[in-house]
Amino acid sequence: MKYLAIFFLLLLTLPGARAQQFKVSYTAAAYAGPFTGNVILYLSQKNEAPKNQPSWPCFRLAVRNVPPGQAITFDDAALSYPTLLSRIARGDYYVQAVWDRNLEGRAIGQSTGNPYSPSRKVRLGAASETFVLVCDQAVAAPVFVPTTFCQEIKVPSALLTRFQRKPVSLNAAVILPRDYHQHPGRRYPLVLTVGGYGGSYLHYSRTESTDTLPANPIDTIACVRVFLDGDCSLGHSVYANSDNNGPVGDAFTTEFLPALERRYRTNGARLLRGHSSGGWAVVYLLTHYPKLFAGGNASAPDPVDFHRFLRTNLYTDARWVPVPDSVIYGGPLPAPAVYDRPNIAHHLENVLYRGEQDVSFDAVFGPRGPQGLPKPLFDPATGTLDRQVFAYWKRYDLTQYITRHWARLKPDLNGKLRVSAGTEDNYFLNFSAMLMEQQMKKLGADVVFAYYPGTHFTVSTPEYRKAEIQWLKKTYLQWLAQHPQA
Repeated sequence: MKYLAIFFLLLLTLPGARAQQFKVSYTAAAYAGPFTGNVILYLSQKNEAPKNQPSWPCFRLAVRNVPPGQAITFDDAALSYPTLLSRIARGDYYVQAVWDRNLEGRAIGQSTGNPYSPSRKVRLGAASETFVLVCDQAVAAPVFVPTTFCQEIKVPSALLTRFQRKPVSLNAAVILPRDYHQHPGRRYPLVLTVGGYGGSYLHYSRTESTDTLPANPIDTIACVRVFLDGDCSLGHSVYANSDNNGPVGDAFTTEFLPALERRYRTNGARLLRGHSSGGWAVVYLLTHYPKLFAGGNASAPDPVDFHRFLRTNLYTDARWVPVPDSVIYGGPLPAPAVYDRPNIAHHLENVLYRGEQDVSFDAVFGPRGPQGLPKPLFDPATGTLDRQVFAYWKRYDLTQYITRHWARLKPDLNGKLRVSAGTEDNYFLNFSAMLMEQQMKKLGADVVFAYYPGTHFTVSTPEYRKAEIQWLKKTYLQWLAQHPQA
């Protein structure tokens, strides 16, 4: 008994035993409840609203049937990144909690309907303390404010509503040319832009200080521009049909495009452009629906050949090779504290369990998993690749897809696709493009590849932009020659 008493005395002096706790509840005004799902606790030493710019440290609890007013406790039992709550650096933090109802939105902290607590500044010191957070607000649905030249379009999707068992629409910002309202009989080509991961069409909503300008022409050719919204609850849909996001490609081509063209005066020419995840979407749409589009430019697309998926050869490597933190976070990160529990994952995306980049890839390319999440390609702790999951991924290797279906695709795809990238892409996407280029040459396919000195963001340079504009102009004029009545 003497030794047992000493043991408990020592236990009380350990950091984990005296760690701070956060007791989190929500009010009936924020959500009538009861709540079943995941609750996220965000901390930041820099961001005053940490839920809007999530990084680490952050923590997650999965709960069931919690009524309004009942508190749950965040302590060392919570799933944690980069380390346990008791082990994060002492100091001042901004803190917020969010109950994820997963109704609409990619980022949990900004998803419509999620109850959240106001930002609060706390000091984590040596002594134990319990902080109380009451989530008495709910994330409001975003409101798009139109302008003279920019309007919102939201097209309800029967296909996606049936798949997800909740109302789903495909949304976009439509930007009109300067003379659109002056010439009610004129029709215009359509330029569809797919933004990269995290890009939102809401960027084009009018604010107090800015207005949306008319659509930039294709060189000198007036056009209607549409900024598509790839955001979905699991990340970026890339407008692909998938087991997790649903038939997004079919919904886009059979529901969204017809509704768009009924509402706005277009002449039938559809040009695609996109960067990063949006670039991959361009390649996917052109290769899966080539008859529907005049052509497109895919800028620094996500991996189009899985022999080089970022830094990993998915066909031969046994483990995932991560992209360095200096690329993901813009600088080196301090090493996380050593874990002392085997069930604590070493990966941020295990805490922010949906909407982040790796989950986004899994959702598009992989099979469905438990609890509404996709099966992951690799174990986050060991990096070991799941061969059965990759067998599913293979159907989304666009180089192999084109190769298998080239005889069918050739008449409608030849001459329509341009792929461009920076030679020092931060995510190594130029190497994947180069592998596709090699295979297209073997096929004799008329697919253009262009490389420019610079990084993933070389797309912002004048040279890069000019080349894309000239390509789109050339492609449109070729289409116009074949459709002289447009």
